[in-house]
Amino acid sequence: MNFVQPIRDIDKIRDVRKTLQDNPRDELLFCFGIYTGLRISDILRLKVGDVRHKQVLFIKELKVQKKKQNKTKRIPILKELQKVLIPYIEDKEDQEYLFKSRQGKNKPITRVRAYAILRAAALANGLNEIGTHTLRKTFGYHVYQDEKDVALLQDIFNHSAPYITLKYIGVNQDAIDQAYQKLNKRLKF
Repeated sequence: MNFVQPIRDIDKIRDVRKTLQDNPRDELLFCFGIYTGLRISDILRLKVGDVRHKQVLFIKELKVQKKKQNKTKRIPILKELQKVLIPYIEDKEDQEYLFKSRQGKNKPITRVRAYAILRAAALANGLNEIGTHTLRKTFGYHVYQDEKDVALLQDIFNHSAPYITLKYIGVNQDAIDQAYQKLNKRLKF
């Protein structure tokens, strides 16, 4: 399993989104992950009726690990997300999957397809270490940069410890990278 990073640079987020703009479904997938912080498995099972005319999304998160409980989360549908969402769902039926596959009648895209979409857009913009968790990690990273409240993110992500949350969103990696750079400057011989 590859370890993926958040997209730390806002301009890179814009660049990836711009790359995806030719396909409204793929652009929405990217924006949905960045603006909600949901797991890709939770995003892919959404239907149009789950979001139409709503300001808030109530979602029962799937169990990912035995220790994680199924919890209902209340996720605001931010105005920036609505700008992409509303035109996209305008001509769609409520029972359609939001991220509908072109294969079959009414099935969502797979995790593998979501990964391929995100990976291709990221690579086109010079980003490596990207995967489906990048969306969730990017959300967390930027919330942390604004709020500096690890307990808040720990609750959002259902993590058991602050250290896990900081590691997950890449903040610990940033500190590690800085420590190596300082050492590099200090130990010139």
